[in-house]
Amino acid sequence: MFEDSTFESAGKLKTKSKYWMIATALLNATVVIVLILIPLIYPEALPTQALATLLTAPPPPPPPPPPPPPEVKVVQVHVESMQNLLRAPSTIPHNISMVKVAAPPPSGVAGMGGLGTVGGAMGALGGLGTAPMVKVAPPKKIVVSSGVEASKLINEIAPVYPAIAKAARIQGTVVLAATIGKDGMIQDLKVVSGPPMLQASALDAVKRWRYRPTVLDGVPVDVDTTIAVVFTLNE
Repeated sequence: MFEDSTFESAGKLKTKSKYWMIATALLNATVVIVLILIPLIYPEALPTQALATLLTAPPPPPPPPPPPPPEVKVVQVHVESMQNLLRAPSTIPHNISMVKVAAPPPSGVAGMGGLGTVGGAMGALGGLGTAPMVKVAPPKKIVVSSGVEASKLINEIAPVYPAIAKAARIQGTVVLAATIGKDGMIQDLKVVSGPPMLQASALDAVKRWRYRPTVLDGVPVDVDTTIAVVFTLNE
């Protein structure tokens, strides 16, 4: 008996407590699972107020208060009609004073004897303030066509037909650019175009030509023009 209480009883007690703890844990787990599954399977078992609290969305926040209306200032405008301004006098005065209006000053410039009228004053002022006449100098040189200058030719010397050009049967027109001075003499002479065999003869003849001077506004001027010298073989 002493042996059972000291050695063998210890193993029996441990075995019983082990099974007891397992059974208790299974019971607790079963209760918890049942409590969780009941609301999911049978939602009507929950209180109505609790469901309404869970499923109802919270109300929206209240809108902000409207801004205060702008302040309106009332301005009183006093309108007075013309009838109140134009009133007939209540009594007629016995003495009516005459108002004299000063005569306008005489037309003209004061202090200028004999020039009392506006026309005289303006004429005098116009005579005193006359602007000086500005004379424009004529140009020193102008350009004139060959036909106009040909009419002013007073001494024409015919060119000599070169013998070599005759033998070669060369003919044509030599165009020269010339400057006719104020005295009508040729000052500058250059070849523009023409057969080379005829150019020297044309230069020798034209440089001795004489023209009437060209006058512009009473002043002689230099003239730039062109001169055509024609070489033709007589058959």
